[in-house]
Amino acid sequence: MRVLIIKLTSMGDLMHALPALTDAAKVYPEIEFDWVVDKAFSAVPKWHPRVKNVITTSHRSWRQSWLGSLKQGELTGFYKKLNADNYDVVVDMQNNLKSALVSLLRKGPVFGLDKFSCREKPAHLAYKHPINVNPNQHAVDRMRQILAVALDYSVPDTPADYGVELEHCPLPGDESRFPKLDFSLPERYLMLVHNASWLTKLWPVKHWQSLVLKAAEAGYSLLLPCGNDEEYQRARQIASVSEQAHALPRLPLDNVLVLMQGAQAVLCSDTGLAHMAAVLGKPAITIYGSTDTHLIGTYGDNQQHLITGMTCAPCYKRRCPLPEAVDGEPVCMAGMEVDQVWHRLQSVLQAQ
Repeated sequence: MRVLIIKLTSMGDLMHALPALTDAAKVYPEIEFDWVVDKAFSAVPKWHPRVKNVITTSHRSWRQSWLGSLKQGELTGFYKKLNADNYDVVVDMQNNLKSALVSLLRKGPVFGLDKFSCREKPAHLAYKHPINVNPNQHAVDRMRQILAVALDYSVPDTPADYGVELEHCPLPGDESRFPKLDFSLPERYLMLVHNASWLTKLWPVKHWQSLVLKAAEAGYSLLLPCGNDEEYQRARQIASVSEQAHALPRLPLDNVLVLMQGAQAVLCSDTGLAHMAAVLGKPAITIYGSTDTHLIGTYGDNQQHLITGMTCAPCYKRRCPLPEAVDGEPVCMAGMEVDQVWHRLQSVLQAQ
C-alpha cells in the first residue's frame, strides 16, 4: 500500500503525526508513505523508516510572491511532483487552509476532517472523504484517529510509538556531515531549549541565566540551540554567565536530534524542539503558560510539564494582555521561579 500524507508545518505538529505511521505499519507491514511538507521541516518525516519520499513546498515564499513563483516555475514544478505518482490513499493530516489548497491541487479524492472537526472550517470543502474526530483531545491522538479512519483499521490501545530511527543522522565528529562546533562536546550536558515563536512562551533571560549557574555548579555543561539569528543572540546572552554554557549555531534538525539524544536531560520552552525530546523519549521538562498541555503538550515517555498555574492560563495570546505586563512579556512565565524549575530538573537527573 502507498499513502500520501499532506502535513506541511509546524515542527511539533509534524512530530505529532509520526505515531500514526507506526500504527499503520503494524496493520499493513508493506506500507510506504510519501509526505508533503514545508521545506524548512523536511528532515522530520525522514526520521520515520516508512517514509520513502518527501515532497517539499515553499508556500511561505509563494505567498509573498505568487507571480514570481509562477514565472520561475516553482508552482508548476510542485504541481507535477504532487501528481507524479499514484497512491492508494491520500490524506490531509493538517486540515487547515494551507493544506486544503495542496489537497485541491492533488488529483483524485483526499481524506480530511469534516466541518465539525476542522479548526479552519472552510478547509473541509477540499476533502472528498470527510473524517470526524473530537478536536478537544491531544494532537497525537487526533493524528492516530485520522490515519486509522483513512486506512480502515482501529486505533491500537498501545502507547504512541514515534518509530524514529537515527541511523541516517550525522554524528558529532563526522566532519563530512556534521558542522564543526567551536568547542569540544562535553561528556555530561543538558540541552536548554530557550526559544519559542510566541513572546508569551518565553521564560525570562535572567531566569535562564540563573539556572545555567546552578547547573554549571552541579557539574553540567549546557547547550543552547537556536533557529535564527535573534535566537542565537538570545542564546549567547544566556550562555554569557558561564564558560560551561555554549550557544549553538543554527544547525540542521538532524544534527540537533543527535545532540539532544546525547543530553542527560532537556529543559524546554513550549516550542517544536520540546516535542523532539518526546520523540526521543529523552527526560525533559517543558514550561507552559499560554497554551494547553492537554491539546499540544509534549507527549510520551519521560515528559514532564511545568504549568504556571495562573487563572488566565492558557490564554493563547502571543503577547501578555495583563495591565502589569511590560511590553507584552508574560507575567505568568516571569512568576515561574528558578528554584522551582531547578528542583524539578534535579529530580529528573537523580532518577536516571
